[in-house]
Amino acid sequence: MSSLTASDNIVKKLSLIDRFLPVWIFAAMGLGIGLGRAFPDLGSRLDTVKLDTVSLPIALGLLWMMYPVLAKVRYGELGGLRARGKLFTTSLVLNWVVGPLLMFALAWLFLPDLPHYRNGLVLIGLARCIAMVLIWNMLACGSNEVAAVLVALNSVFQILFYSVLGWLFLAVIPGWLGADVAAFDVSMWSIARSVLIFLGVPLVAGALTRVGLTRLKGEAWYEQRFLPRLGPTALLGLLYTIVLMFAMQGEKLTRLPLDVLRISLPLLVYFVLMFSGAFFLSRKLGFSYEETASLSFTAAGNNFELAIAVAVGVFGMSSGEALAGVVGPLIEVPALIALVYLSLWLRRRLFPTAGNAVLPRRFGERPPEESSR
Repeated sequence: MSSLTASDNIVKKLSLIDRFLPVWIFAAMGLGIGLGRAFPDLGSRLDTVKLDTVSLPIALGLLWMMYPVLAKVRYGELGGLRARGKLFTTSLVLNWVVGPLLMFALAWLFLPDLPHYRNGLVLIGLARCIAMVLIWNMLACGSNEVAAVLVALNSVFQILFYSVLGWLFLAVIPGWLGADVAAFDVSMWSIARSVLIFLGVPLVAGALTRVGLTRLKGEAWYEQRFLPRLGPTALLGLLYTIVLMFAMQGEKLTRLPLDVLRISLPLLVYFVLMFSGAFFLSRKLGFSYEETASLSFTAAGNNFELAIAVAVGVFGMSSGEALAGVVGPLIEVPALIALVYLSLWLRRRLFPTAGNAVLPRRFGERPPEESSR
């Protein structure tokens, strides 16, 4: 009965902001479209001052939506990697090999005629989750310790490999498959520059914030008082950026409903395949339920803030790549909530509890309560 209770009110456990995230994003889209029609020259005004290739007002929004997320990361947890080498190796393979390859395949399968949206999905597939995964992991009763280390690990790997993999999946591999890449020219440096600005700067700021304030005020104050106030402001940065993006999209937004649907389908398939594949692989490798849940949600989630920032920095605010990034969180929130319920159901089926321990069971073996009937 306790496991049933744990899964009864998943949505109610989310904050009001997180629960209605798709609503806020749709509202920001509508406001942006209204501003674009009311002020047709808004785009040229925004471009008068730039940070790299991005107008300064938009760049500030991109930086702010990343900073609170990265201030939550427990970078000190990386010291515990050796203790669970197999688990973290599995996570790295799922996040940095399987995930990007799967999203690349789905993008080409579902969007063969829409290269800009396809590129946007590829950028999403490369941006591994470092924020919302902590919420999904908590709701699914996963290991907070494991999730913290995986988030820190993904943060470091994104700095090191995002630009290399982005260039590889966008400008090299399509040519190997015979696709025409003449119309698409992006250098590794253009991606790296955006990553260094829009991930590197807030990552350093977030790390310094955590180190400085925990030394000054203590870990408990930082986690219980500071982060609950700082965290929700990331949404303000995201919504502010979305408003400006949609204000600049112009007439092409009349195709938005169909475009959103086409972008949504590969994302939904991606979430389901990544989560289920990671869950059953983790179970097969003998990980506990808590470890399995943490690893699975980390593998399934994505860092849409980074994908949007890179898309805007490399392709421009009004690009299809940026639009694809905006669709991401619209789909992720309901999809991951559903996967939380699935994870808790699988716990009851595959990980029967004995006291406080969670013991794995062979596939196909019925729960004790069912076998006794």
